[in-house]
Amino acid sequence: MHMLALVALLCAAPRVVLDPGHGGSNTGAAGVVEGLYEKRLTLALAREVAALLRASGVDVVLTRTDDRYVSLRERVRIANAAGAEVFVSLHANASPTKAQRGTETYILTPEALTIDAPALRGADGPPRPGVDAETSALLDDLERSAAATQALRLAERVQSHLAAVRPESRGVKQSSMDVLMGPTIPAVLVEVGFIDHPVEGIELLRRDVRARIARALADAILEGLEKP
Repeated sequence: MHMLALVALLCAAPRVVLDPGHGGSNTGAAGVVEGLYEKRLTLALAREVAALLRASGVDVVLTRTDDRYVSLRERVRIANAAGAEVFVSLHANASPTKAQRGTETYILTPEALTIDAPALRGADGPPRPGVDAETSALLDDLERSAAATQALRLAERVQSHLAAVRPESRGVKQSSMDVLMGPTIPAVLVEVGFIDHPVEGIELLRRDVRARIARALADAILEGLEKP
């Protein structure tokens, strides 16, 4: 490799994919305030986190930048094509009783990682020019497995930082969420609070609350980029 190309590669800014959940016709959960939907909160929050990360020298890719529908499969493809270090999907929770509150962060279950992800996301891996399909699929599986430990560490950092600014942490959990199955990089899904809770749902509307959440998420991501 030419020396200038090597220097450019070593100096390249780290890249993060932020995924504002839902969008367009897929409104997500309805908030305690009429007209507030999860899709709007996640986009506003993603923009705030992106601004903080960019101010720290991180290159940020958003899976959507406006109120439009993006399929889960397309979100995965964006993440894998971006050449990013991590993938963070942002969501807001809701409950049948409207009585639950708190933040939680999800990673993929071991079963989903080893069984469901290869079966459902075989064609959604990153581009590998010159590599045949069978070898590419094998590399995808290896990268997903290698990313699992880093995803857990990132999830723990996210919850630690959120716990410092929000009243209740529900911890790190495992799930077979579709959007987590495909990325070949460390991937987490963050529920920043319950949008339908009579108190927390109102708090999530406040600019100062969102700013603290955005700062916590950005700090957790930055810490993870420094110490994978």
